[in-house]
Amino acid sequence: MRPFRRAVLPLAVAASLVLAMTTAAASEVTPTNGLVRINQLGYAAGAAKVGYVMSGSAMTGARFSVLDRWGRRVLTGRVGADAGEWNAAYAHVHRIDFSAVRRPGRYRVEVEGSSRPSPEFEVKVGDGLEQAAADKAVGFFTEQRDGAHVPSGPLGRKASHLTDRASSVYDWPVFSGPDTDASTGELQRIGGPVDVEGGWFDAGDYLKFTHIAAYSDSLLWASARDGRRLNPTLLKEARHGLDWLDKMWDERTKTLYIQVGVGTGNVEGTFVGDHDVWRLPEVDDSLSAPGERFLKNRPVFRAAAPGEPISPNLAGRTAAAFALAAQVELSLTKARRYLETAAQIYAQAKTTGVSQLVTSLPFAFYPESAWRDDLELGAAELALAAQKLRDPRARTWLQRADYWAGQYLEHEAGGDTFNLYDVSALAHADLIRAARADRRIALSGADRSPRVDVTAVTADLRAQLEIGVRRAAGEPFGAGAQYDNFDAVPHAFGLAATARLYRSVTGDRHYDSFGARQLDWNFGANPWGVPFMIGVGEPIERCPHHQIANIKNRPLVGAVVNGPNSADLFEEGLGDNLDAMRPCPSSGVDRYEPFTGKGSRYVDDVRSWQASEPADDFAAIAVYALSL
Repeated sequence: MRPFRRAVLPLAVAASLVLAMTTAAASEVTPTNGLVRINQLGYAAGAAKVGYVMSGSAMTGARFSVLDRWGRRVLTGRVGADAGEWNAAYAHVHRIDFSAVRRPGRYRVEVEGSSRPSPEFEVKVGDGLEQAAADKAVGFFTEQRDGAHVPSGPLGRKASHLTDRASSVYDWPVFSGPDTDASTGELQRIGGPVDVEGGWFDAGDYLKFTHIAAYSDSLLWASARDGRRLNPTLLKEARHGLDWLDKMWDERTKTLYIQVGVGTGNVEGTFVGDHDVWRLPEVDDSLSAPGERFLKNRPVFRAAAPGEPISPNLAGRTAAAFALAAQVELSLTKARRYLETAAQIYAQAKTTGVSQLVTSLPFAFYPESAWRDDLELGAAELALAAQKLRDPRARTWLQRADYWAGQYLEHEAGGDTFNLYDVSALAHADLIRAARADRRIALSGADRSPRVDVTAVTADLRAQLEIGVRRAAGEPFGAGAQYDNFDAVPHAFGLAATARLYRSVTGDRHYDSFGARQLDWNFGANPWGVPFMIGVGEPIERCPHHQIANIKNRPLVGAVVNGPNSADLFEEGLGDNLDAMRPCPSSGVDRYEPFTGKGSRYVDDVRSWQASEPADDFAAIAVYALSL
């Protein structure tokens, strides 16, 4: 849960501005019309193909047809039983199974009594559709780049924040309350200069966080390792992210820097922060007003004092990024250096007396509570890297991974599934891989492999999937993620990835269908009929809460947005457009309001950070799920 992450509009302002949101009274449909929802990315030729029709009246047994691009009927069938109500207007949701369509081509589904056919979708042999979507999400990282190495790309980007090359280090701000990012007083400089140029913007704003970058880069390296094919752009972005993480770790002083930039200005009004001004990032380098000093010369904050233990979540996932790079990197010299950096960071982890974790400033941007999964992940990746490089510490790290897996199962398991805040699914799978590799190594020599409780971590992978399965069983669209809270879309991608990880370590295909339905949901087989990755599906106006895309008025292809969220978050409206913010949608109409249901709402509006903001961690889990 992210209570107010990535809000460019300051909270104090947002709370005071109330917008009477325009509802689509004269909507594109009337409640009695049937609307067809399908996976707009498309389907592999041999895969199951499932869609839904939602309507104000029951449609059980209605005839459906699949039409090819020339309008020829290639399949007919009957709509399935009523799966339940979505909202009062769409009281009936029915499943449509058109798996029999296997010939490659482009198609639409037409249901008797519906207002219009489904959006067009493609059927294709092999995994090319998913890989193409993964490549788009990788391209989003290129658009998120900061620093000197910024390709122009589709958004016409320019180099930005070159002043980060000589940034000052500041003590943590004092915030005016637990639910705000407004600080009190002046920031206190404690060190520097340090070079933190580069990296990726976190989301639609221009802050940079080690917590997010380490998670995202770990998944990019894991995608390069585990994917069906190696995308050169994927490797470039993974290396770009790692280069920045390398700058955020000071090997000499054993200091990990956690954040570049400050979210909001102070309550006294003597300076503004990143979220206070809607602008292009390259503008910051030329600012001169005293109140804008922290936009031009951005403050850097550290996890702990030099040499002091580091919050274990940060140490574990940052070490994992370097260790995963060591597994993929072809240069043995670079791979060994990455392994050493990973080992150094991991050794700095605070493992006793852990209370509130360190993620961001304020902590409420990313309120993580689990940390043992990060230590399991870091150790598992260290073990795999050491096995590859024949480093004698491999078994020690394997034992640490097993220990932290046990601690995770005892203290943290059962509450969440694969996402930014819980990486245990990947940690478990890689612990199993490392244990099996160690047994193979032991069989070739005289030593004995340490005992790793593979059964327990496999059972937890299954238990995480069952969390989603139970949710999906009572949900008309088969969604396994909780869509009335933050991060439904990345959770759905995480469940899809977990289903594939489970199959990879067990050979059991029991959850394949469930995982596929989560991808269907993310790509349009949901109540709103929206693919939550921009650039997939029908060409419609998209309004991400993203400054560069909004100001440039260009599509942010590959961006993965938060998706639906609690309807309560929209009760006070969206507030006014900030200066320089281009109104979007251009009509001012919330075309998705009729599909609000079960406590969740999706609003595609540039002001709607709760639903339409893209983020690096969203794109990263999409890349991984689609690459496996």
